[in-house]
Order: sequence, then C-alpha cells, then structure tokens
Amino acid sequence: MVRFAKRMAAAGRPVRWAVLVALAGALTAALELGGLPAAFLLGPMIAAIVLAVAGGTVAIDRRGFVAAQAVVGLMMAGSIPHDIGTELRKDWLLFVLGVMSTVVAAAALGWSISRARLFPGSTAIWGSAPGAASVMTIMSESFGADMRLVAFMQYTRVVCCAVVAMLLTRFLGAGGEGVAVPTVHAALATGPLIGTLAVAAACGLLAMRVRLPGGALLLSLIVGLILSFTGVLAITLPFWLLAICYVVIGLTVGMRFTPAVVRHAAHALPRVLMSVVALIAVGGLFALALVRFAGVDPLTAYLATTPGGADTVAIIASASDVDVPFVMAMQIARFFFVLLTAPTLARYLSRRMGA
Repeated sequence: MVRFAKRMAAAGRPVRWAVLVALAGALTAALELGGLPAAFLLGPMIAAIVLAVAGGTVAIDRRGFVAAQAVVGLMMAGSIPHDIGTELRKDWLLFVLGVMSTVVAAAALGWSISRARLFPGSTAIWGSAPGAASVMTIMSESFGADMRLVAFMQYTRVVCCAVVAMLLTRFLGAGGEGVAVPTVHAALATGPLIGTLAVAAACGLLAMRVRLPGGALLLSLIVGLILSFTGVLAITLPFWLLAICYVVIGLTVGMRFTPAVVRHAAHALPRVLMSVVALIAVGGLFALALVRFAGVDPLTAYLATTPGGADTVAIIASASDVDVPFVMAMQIARFFFVLLTAPTLARYLSRRMGA
C-alpha cells in the first residue's frame, strides 16, 4: 500500500484517471455480481477513497456534481406512484406509526452517536436519517455536515439493509415478477427525454445561481413532481444516464476523503454497525406488528419499514412478489418527513452539543 501511494502521488493526471477508471469499473462489476444495490455509486466511491487516501486525488468538476444532483431529484420524482395519495388515505394510521417509529429511533441513535463524540451533531443526524441515501448524502453538506462521514454512515446502512432484505426474499420464497414500479428509464421516447433533460439543466443552473442548500436536487424533485403529477411531462431517464450520475456523485464524495477521515470512520465503525442493527430491529418490530395486527405479508411489511432508503427498496420491491404501492407509499412518506425535519433537527442538535 505504501508503494502504491508513492506511485500515485508521483503519477500524472492521465495515469491517476486510468487507475481510477479501472478500479471503479472492477469494484462496480463485483458489487453488481454480488447483487448489491447502488453498485454504480458505491464502486466509484470506494475507488475514489482508495486513490484519495493514497495521494492520487483528481479534480471533479463541480458542475458535473450539480447536474448529477438534478438528475437524481428527477429520478426520485419519477419513482413516486401517482396513486400514493390513495394509499396514504386508506391506511393513514399505519403510515403515521410506521414513519414516526423509524424516524424517532433514527434521531435517538444519531443523538447517541453525537453524544459519544464520534461525529458532530449535524453529521450524526444526516448519517442516521432513514431517507434515500444518495439524497441525504448530497443535502448534508449544504447544512453543515461532513458529507464524507454521512456517506459512510448512510451506505453502511444501505448495504446491511439490502443484505437482510435479499436473505428474507430467498428465505420466504417471495421472489417473482412483482408489481411494476414506475420506472424512469423504461421508456425512451425522444420528446419526454428531451423535456426531462431540459428540466434537469434548468434546475441545475438555477441552483448554482441562488445557492439554495441542496438546491439542484430539491428544485428538480419539486418541479419533477409537479410536472409528473399534472401530466405535463413523463419523466424519462435512460439507465446509462442514471449510471453516469451515480458515478459522478460517488467519485465526488470519495475524492473528499483523507487518511484522517478514513481512520476516524474505521474507529467509529463498530458503533455505526450497532446503530444500524438497532434501527433495523426497530423496523423489524413494527413489521411484525403489521403482520400480526394489519394482516400484511411479512416481506411487504419488512420492505415498507426497513431504513435502507426509498431508492434501494424500490429496486428490491420491483423484483419481489410484494404489495409495491404499500411499500413505496410508506418509504416515500418517510422520505419526505425526513426531508422536512432533518435540517431543523440537525441545527438544533448541533447547537445543543456545541453548548
């Protein structure tokens, strides 16, 4: 490792990029073969961390990062079922209890991590927030958190939750065609694709001008929801574009790591894993309650309550024989609740811990 670090530190920019691309490609392929979600983000992120720690840092253009945020926001908007309102009204009490149980548990765990002085208050809250991992990571930096450590916490939880979900799917024998989740890369009609790209570009440019925290992602999410739900635009994003955006986000986050940050993350790993297990257990208990008292099938109940993130759960649910509208409604309701409350909670906790 020392010899590799010396070579990377002395290497020119073309050599660093070549090593980064090769390593990112190999790691992404390995994660894909392993069936883990978010491979196109995690693979490049891990590769970038390795090179950054070894002294082989390369510059990632901020404009690419903003553009990737805008596309992810539209992806989230396009993944939300149009009948989510009906689902929420039908079982509103279940959704309130499900959302609050996980969010309160996550906030308590974030507070305990902050109290233990493992991470600052803002970083602990954003890292523990059970929303979409990519969204929480992107937004955290704008609210004073360390995006590197937030990514470490978020994707540790994503991987753990995904492994548990896949094991349950095989154990319960619930794999199958499933119910189609509204996807944002199935249709490639030229008109909707051009419209989607135009909206992403406009939101990215506006966000860079107004400097709104998490602006590109939030603007594209809000605009995308309005256009999608009113029928003005069918959000259309090809898989290759989403993959590129995840790669850009992964590289940008990974390149910000330093040896000191990696050592700190490794020191905190046991406590982070304990918090992940505790959060999964809280979700599992509520899932058991759904099975026992609401008659929900076990896999649907687990996927609805798991803190792995709405984007990851959508991938697993779409390939399983579960009640996809119920699962997505629970995940999206929690995502928006966290989106609205996390900034205020993070600022409050940071002030308390600072005092």
